[in-house]
Amino acid sequence: MQFNIPTLLTIFRVVMIPFFVLAFYLPFVWAPFVCAFIFCLAAITDWFDGYLARRWNQSTRFGAFLDPVADKVMVAIAMVLVAEHYHSWWVTLPAATMIAREIIISALREWMAELGKRSSVAVSWIGKVKTTAQMLALIGMLWRPNDIIEYAGIALFFVAAVLTLWSMLQYLNAARGDLLDQ
Repeated sequence: MQFNIPTLLTIFRVVMIPFFVLAFYLPFVWAPFVCAFIFCLAAITDWFDGYLARRWNQSTRFGAFLDPVADKVMVAIAMVLVAEHYHSWWVTLPAATMIAREIIISALREWMAELGKRSSVAVSWIGKVKTTAQMLALIGMLWRPNDIIEYAGIALFFVAAVLTLWSMLQYLNAARGDLLDQ
């Protein structure tokens, strides 16, 4: 296994997960900021490691496997923590929807890759906008420094949930022929 800077950034993201969870539960007034900061750092390194891997032509099979896993685990944990904090169906339902979509689309991509049709379920622009809205929403909902940022985070969370459903339907529609033929 070859370690390069993009792969090390991905591993760093995985290592940050327990510290992220710990920061969420710390009984200090500054804990939400630290938790949101760690999550923001993870989001930045997620973008940066992919950029560097493409730019420096340092893509590896291990990195291609670990990068989406690290991203999905961090985001799923953030959603669980946010759902726990708000303890309300109107946060839990969108969180569960977004987590379920990630599982469904990951399984669909894996299945389509086995069929040799990976390009039909490639990441779309809607997925990228959804991810951006999701990351910003989670940062606002984890940090909660004031009502404006918290409410903006909640609003973006619902935008991300709608985009989640839209992108999932887009992916399923792209694979519909293969899904129905098998």
